[in-house]
Amino acid sequence: MAKNLGLAEADLESLYKPQHPLPISQAALDPPSNPSSSLPRTSTPHPFDIALNSISPERKSVSTELKIIDSEKLPAATSIVAAHVVVKPGGLREMHWHPDADEWQYFLQGKGRMTVFFNAGRARTADFNAGDIGYVPKALGHYVQNTGPTDLIFLEILRANRFREVSLTDWIRNTPPDLVTQHLGISRDTLNAILKQRP
Repeated sequence: MAKNLGLAEADLESLYKPQHPLPISQAALDPPSNPSSSLPRTSTPHPFDIALNSISPERKSVSTELKIIDSEKLPAATSIVAAHVVVKPGGLREMHWHPDADEWQYFLQGKGRMTVFFNAGRARTADFNAGDIGYVPKALGHYVQNTGPTDLIFLEILRANRFREVSLTDWIRNTPPDLVTQHLGISRDTLNAILKQRP
């Protein structure tokens, strides 16, 4: 304790001697030196907290729900963004990438498997459980699959002021259709089915 407080052991000698426990102290308190200096409780122009249950999901599909917390919802979050992600059993957090930030995940509940795609057709897959941490470098495509019997819940954390991502579906949607069908070797009907999957 002396080392922790930056004192000599002799200064705290009485702590090391057996004593009878003291009841709640009835000592008189010193009056405040300047009673008018106590500040009233007021709200700040930029709150430092937000109730997660007060946020509606920004992205929702049959198997996945994302609640995004960034500087738009929490103005104090000027350099950090979070997404609370829930993936139903057997579901998939769709393939996506973040163009301007690395992503860290903290797995809160369930079991999941993440695959990250690197250059030259390389990929890496890892399994995650509650309490595990994942990492994806900026601009690398990745997806997370729920491999357990319960909801997979995790946080995506990015060093940014706004949540930005490009999903594979968005990328396909914004690429000329003929280019997509030619390069992927799919029919126009298959392309139309892909485009209908994401709301």
